[in-house]
Amino acid sequence: MTDRNSTAAQRVAQAVPGFPIDDNGPVFREPWEAQAFAMTLALYDRGLFTWPEWAALLGAEIKRARERGDPDTGETYYRHWLAALERMVAQKGVADASTLTRYVEAWDHAADRTPHGAPIELRAEDFGRG
Repeated sequence: MTDRNSTAAQRVAQAVPGFPIDDNGPVFREPWEAQAFAMTLALYDRGLFTWPEWAALLGAEIKRARERGDPDTGETYYRHWLAALERMVAQKGVADASTLTRYVEAWDHAADRTPHGAPIELRAEDFGRG
């Protein structure tokens, strides 16, 4: 982890209760979790939101998940993180819900056609699936 990422992780850990971190920095189970974290940091660095704003939105997302029966064991933390990120992007007008849905469906299509173990690449034809 770079010094910048380490510093950013420390800022997040202080601002966001329950953030998964150990002595080496953020804890990610899957590459997509690290990517969601990095996207969040990039949007924060660009001034899209404040950490208290992010913490409130993430907390609300976790609360909704608990109300739907999520056992809150920590294994779904980044699913809530991603849902909060999508909500933040929509609330701030970066992308609307239909655009986000379009990309989710395109990535699903790309994943379906990609052999196991190969990198998933998003292509123009992935957006044409209906």
